[in-house]
Amino acid sequence: MSTSITISLEKSSKIHAPAPKTVSFPNNSSLKHSLFLVTLFIFLLLFIQFKALQSPLHFSWPLLGSQLSDQDITSMLRDSVTFLPLKDLRFSKEPESGHTWFMSSINDTFEPNESEYLYFPSNSSKGRLLCFSAHDPHDGAKNSYAFAWREALPHGAILLPGLTYVSDTYYDHGNLWHGLNAIAPFIAWNIRKGCVAPARWVLFHWGELRTEMGKWVNTIAEVAIGKAEIETFKGIEGPTCFEEAVVFRHNHGAMSKARVGEVYDRIRCKAREFCKVGMDKIRDKKDVQMTLFLRTGARSFKNESVVVSVFEEECRKAGNCRVKVEKTDNLSFCDQVRLMSETDILVTPHGAQMTNILFMERNSSVMEFYPKGWEDLAGVGQYVYKWLSDWAGMRHQGVWRDPEGPPCPDPSDKLQCFFDFKDRQIGHDTVYFSKWASKVLQDMKEHRQAIPVKGNDLSATRTNFCQCGTSV
Repeated sequence: MSTSITISLEKSSKIHAPAPKTVSFPNNSSLKHSLFLVTLFIFLLLFIQFKALQSPLHFSWPLLGSQLSDQDITSMLRDSVTFLPLKDLRFSKEPESGHTWFMSSINDTFEPNESEYLYFPSNSSKGRLLCFSAHDPHDGAKNSYAFAWREALPHGAILLPGLTYVSDTYYDHGNLWHGLNAIAPFIAWNIRKGCVAPARWVLFHWGELRTEMGKWVNTIAEVAIGKAEIETFKGIEGPTCFEEAVVFRHNHGAMSKARVGEVYDRIRCKAREFCKVGMDKIRDKKDVQMTLFLRTGARSFKNESVVVSVFEEECRKAGNCRVKVEKTDNLSFCDQVRLMSETDILVTPHGAQMTNILFMERNSSVMEFYPKGWEDLAGVGQYVYKWLSDWAGMRHQGVWRDPEGPPCPDPSDKLQCFFDFKDRQIGHDTVYFSKWASKVLQDMKEHRQAIPVKGNDLSATRTNFCQCGTSV
């Protein structure tokens, strides 16, 4: 039997109140019994917690969780390290967009005027280090990476001390042009961070491990940054983690034109210093030097002697001018630096040897030549040395495209046509070459006359600053 209490709700002036509600309470004996059980439960709970606080074993009630030791936590963190493929095949159709297919789980850090980069350890990595398990030179999807706290590195991992430069490029580290673009952001980073050389390089191409740079590219890296070994992971079976690492995977990326120019000024200056090129004597010369930098084989001139004679004749007519003829395949690195430092006007076929124009003085001139077929088939790649001239402070004076030659054997196969035209030789047009050379020579003379006082030419003096931290 229970006691009922009826509660009446006030009526609204506009809305009828609902029917009275009835709330039932248990009788007195049942209520007393329930209160006794609740009181007993609370007492037991407080007693158990009191005993737990007194216990030297730090006993805690299982329902409230168990206490872990530092060793347990470290073990859990180590077991939680997850390795992911370096090359993410989900982005195989757009490897250069977004955050790329290389280490795709983490976004880049952006700074004004600089190329996008990743840095470890950092806030974006939550203080974790970068680790690689990467030995495959053929399939980037078989190589992997992970992030781990220094106190909980992956099982079997070794930790390499110092700063590591990690480069991934969609192209390669061998070709002069592509290799230069890959290492340029590292040179910018090196300047900003006090010019301290890294302990090592780690190189990837499409996530595939590379164990060397091209000889020219490696020399540029050494003279501009400092000597550092290229990590091969030879003899290392487990993962490798790095105490400090910076990763560039976009080549120039978002670097501003001014910033790229500063990087190339630094390369020019350090290369001349390395090769002991005395620029004071070069800048004092009265004659304009026109250099014909000729190739052998693909994209060489069909009749070199005629081409050379045309430029020699125009140089003779201009006065205070001399022509120097060199082949690209018989010069050392320092020979190339010295030759380009002396050159006021460069005459050369399109090709990787043109990367050496960055050793020329600012405001020098470049004349470029192509075989038949490039304009329609080579895409934006045919403009790379026009871009480089602009970035490095040269004046690209245009191009000549050979209009003569047989058609492509199979016009329906565009790629094969490109390769066919790419390896052809270049003809000549005596009349056009003469007028072009005369115009460029006159332009160079006018530029020299516009320099009012010796040593007051900013384009020349910019290359004098080799000390770290100097604005260039």
